[in-house]
Amino acid sequence: MKKKIVVMLAVTVVGAVLLAACSNKTEPKVESEPKVDTTTTATATPTTTATTNTNPDLILASDLSKLPESAKKRTDTVIVGLTDPSGAFTPYFHQSGYDGNVSSVLFSSLVTVDSKGIPVPDLAEKFEVTPDNLTYTFHLRKDSKFSDGSPLTADDVAFTWSLVFDKSYDGDSDLLSLGIKGAQAYKDGKATSIEGIKVIDPLTISATIEQVNAAAVLTLGGKILSKAYYGKDYIFGNLDHIKDLHAKPVGNGPYKLDKFIPGQEVRFVANEHYYRGTVGIPNFIYKTTEGDTWQFIETGEQDFGGFTATQENLDKLQKLGYLNLQKYTASNYGYIQFNFEKEHLKDKKVRQALTYGLDRKTIYVDSNQGAATIANIPAPPISWAYTEEGINPYAYDPEKAKQLLDEAGWKRGTDGIREKDGKPLTIHFIGSKKKGTDIFIAVAKENYEAIGIKFEAEQFADFNAQIAKFESGDFDLVSFSTPLLNDPSDGVSSFVNGDVKGYDNAKVKELYAKGLATLDIEERKKVYRELYQVLNDDLPYIFTSYNKMVYGYNGRIEGLTVNPFRGISVGLPDWKLAQ
Repeated sequence: MKKKIVVMLAVTVVGAVLLAACSNKTEPKVESEPKVDTTTTATATPTTTATTNTNPDLILASDLSKLPESAKKRTDTVIVGLTDPSGAFTPYFHQSGYDGNVSSVLFSSLVTVDSKGIPVPDLAEKFEVTPDNLTYTFHLRKDSKFSDGSPLTADDVAFTWSLVFDKSYDGDSDLLSLGIKGAQAYKDGKATSIEGIKVIDPLTISATIEQVNAAAVLTLGGKILSKAYYGKDYIFGNLDHIKDLHAKPVGNGPYKLDKFIPGQEVRFVANEHYYRGTVGIPNFIYKTTEGDTWQFIETGEQDFGGFTATQENLDKLQKLGYLNLQKYTASNYGYIQFNFEKEHLKDKKVRQALTYGLDRKTIYVDSNQGAATIANIPAPPISWAYTEEGINPYAYDPEKAKQLLDEAGWKRGTDGIREKDGKPLTIHFIGSKKKGTDIFIAVAKENYEAIGIKFEAEQFADFNAQIAKFESGDFDLVSFSTPLLNDPSDGVSSFVNGDVKGYDNAKVKELYAKGLATLDIEERKKVYRELYQVLNDDLPYIFTSYNKMVYGYNGRIEGLTVNPFRGISVGLPDWKLAQ
């Protein structure tokens, strides 16, 4: 089974940090105070400065004099909350989405996206595509270096692209399904290099794919590993040595790893070799200890937190006075995944019954005071591919759910629980220990038992423990949220690449391939409209919600922007801390 990079669905989570599309699922949170070195900091009290705000989704701090003392003392450090990562900080080898948060600070990409999701150069100075849309050429920046000072060259790119085709690679890189010419022969040991990868000169490299793929630019334009460092002891067929380097990354992004203390913090220092020059804030910390984000924000132990955009939260955050508030809708969606290895969940009527029989409005909208909308397709409303045409909203309808269960052969037993072939209809849900999950469990238990389903729930305080349970297959339902989605194909890839183990729909695969086979957006819209209709009917997931969020952050932080497709990582080098 491919490694899953997972994130539990954050229904009412605070402290969330948006992830780039480097993982399949995510759910950040927050924890205890890191021991920040303040020996060289000043204690001057900041005051409110006159600032012209032209952003309607940004509310500026009203009184910076209220900033807590611990935050005032920090002059060269910003602290952001994050769920504890596993420590696998090497791109393409992450164990969780939180590892991806860390590597997004350590590694830049050949190509990133702007605020509209359009690919733009990053480590690559420019890129070109041939008229047949099959060959992609990347021209690297002359000043790109790794954090050890060594130059980033086309050989490093070729090494990175080839590494995921090693026969022992068990990750889930999108490169695997891109169709690079000759990649399969290389993986099978029939060739010593990949035919479609050409190093043209030290700063120029191209890749040729076998069929048009609309996501090729971003897939090829991912993070780059140092061949000299990660390939030093590399032997084809054995990637074990890379595991030893996870905690000692050599990147090319704005920061270098200073220290990782599991369960406490991840510390970063500015990368002096970063191609864009010196970053605005010398030190950055992900705070990974358990705790209440509200408390950390109120005491100044944390400079940044993510909250659901309820009016109550907005009022409470604004009342503090020292926070800037940035409202946003991210390019992701929440869902409940079915375990298709369970026989009863292979029946579409049962999946539809579980969707009709769940009061999603109460769970995801009402409990969040309207700071969410119901999802029914695997695409967020901000996506150019989003549609509601021909989409079943699956409004809460217990009677419809009962009818479908009857049709599926599940009849009420003497105890009220439905049975089939002598087996009771039991649903085992796994989730995290937080308020949003508590709400889900309470409502789902009542909803499902009302239609004759026995509902059992298991919660985990430790994220890695939940992932272990998920990967064991001992569950029926589990709640997740996707990472940020750059392309519509990102939101549906799980249904064709084996991530949803046991799910196999030929029509979905056909439309997925068709949606990538053209770069014409209008044509792609037609394909995704049909694909969403198929998935909305077949329901490999119970699609749950699109959350409206707000960042609350220290009003002294200047230059903070939110990229709806890449979160905070793209703009992090531009942050500054006003003194």
